Amino acid sequence: MSQAGAASVSVLGAGSWGTALSILLSQQGRPTTLWAHNAKHVGQMQSDRANSRFLDGINFPESLSLETDLNTAVKASDLVLIAVPSHAFRETLQLIKPNLHDGHRIFWASKGLEPHTHKLLHEVVIDELGENFPFAVISGPTFAREVALGLPTAITVASTNHQLAEDIASRLHTETFRAYMSDDVIGVEVGGAVKNVLAIAAGIADGLGFGANTRSALITRGLAEITRLGMHLGAKHDTFMGLAGLGDLVLTCTDNQSRNRRFGLALADGKTPEQAFEDIGQVVEGAETARVLHEMCSKLDIEMPISEEVYKVIYKKLDPHTAVKDLLHREQKSE
Repeated sequence: MSQAGAASVSVLGAGSWGTALSILLSQQGRPTTLWAHNAKHVGQMQSDRANSRFLDGINFPESLSLETDLNTAVKASDLVLIAVPSHAFRETLQLIKPNLHDGHRIFWASKGLEPHTHKLLHEVVIDELGENFPFAVISGPTFAREVALGLPTAITVASTNHQLAEDIASRLHTETFRAYMSDDVIGVEVGGAVKNVLAIAAGIADGLGFGANTRSALITRGLAEITRLGMHLGAKHDTFMGLAGLGDLVLTCTDNQSRNRRFGLALADGKTPEQAFEDIGQVVEGAETARVLHEMCSKLDIEMPISEEVYKVIYKKLDPHTAVKDLLHREQKSE
């Protein structure tokens, strides 16, 4: 167990991203506690001193401790990082709430929208913990394995609490990891959620052999969709030109480390969504987000044609070829 104190951080969620952030935070001897709900998985990580399931071959620093009891993990630190899938975000908050005190602060690396309420994750935090609880979100172009390996990476830390953003940025900072600060929580969350849907679209297009021109156009028009939704919800335009917008979108649309892109490739190959999920073996956030965006945009009367076609492919069994043709045959208009 890590000793409680200002220098310690507890990370909730031992998927690839939570594990990579735990490794990053525990570097330079910083005490860090990593919690996972699966006791067998925790036992294996303790034995291996690595997360062989998600980040095989990358050893844990000595200052990284493992924990199976959620309450103990939360009590170990005043700063708590949540790295669970978005559909489990509210439940995680509800579980840790009894052990949070006035000195606690939370931040999260989860990317997505709450499935049934369509809320951004900071809205879920306000629901559960109140408007005065200090929180932040981190997002940007990051593949877990590259972060865990110490390859150069930059992200955005967004919070309306500047002191909290500064503290988190300083804890994340290493020789190869740089954190920029923002006060646009909404923009950072929207960028991190919607880019996953567009990565599925990019995978479909590449899987069908449509080439680099199509991919470039898709990313550009996809960025317009992200910006349109974000601005409607109160985000700042410039956020989408930065790491949490364009940066994350380019990364996840162009590299096969992205499980959302791989999901799109599988759909283009004729696999059903269920078969693709099974092959990937991890949560594909963009699939659920596509459904949520469809419902949101219908209600808000916002046009997001690429995201809508992804929704139709996954949930309406639309043939991927037809989806691309539908996009190409849209009414001509000014950019």
